[in-house]
Amino acid sequence: MKLILLAFVLIPASLFSQNTISVHIKNVDSTKGHVNVAVYNSDDSFLSFDEVLKTETVPAHEGVVSLEIQDLPMGEYALAVFHDENANGKLDTNWLGIPKEKVAFSKAKMKAFGPPKYKECAFKVTSDYEISIDL
Repeated sequence: MKLILLAFVLIPASLFSQNTISVHIKNVDSTKGHVNVAVYNSDDSFLSFDEVLKTETVPAHEGVVSLEIQDLPMGEYALAVFHDENANGKLDTNWLGIPKEKVAFSKAKMKAFGPPKYKECAFKVTSDYEISIDL
């Protein structure tokens, strides 16, 4: 009986446990500006600036830039990264909407005719997670 009671206490607690994603962005080519990471948890919100689940920003430096995104429940997520070289807080694009600043995604690359889809970038988090992304 004690085991059953313990299971009812521990299982719900594990469902709401908070996890950390450690992100390592490789190939940052300058010390200008910041590196920004946006976290999305659905296809509907993916790449929408208004529907970002979480963001983190760190100063840029050449080589590998690392940061942590904390307090995420278990679930499916996709990351979008950009190097905001002019530190204006937004992704600069040309008149066609093509990014002027470097962008990258978790588990997928930019395509010739636009960004990858959410499902191509998505990964599951069931505990603390570590990911490397080439910028």
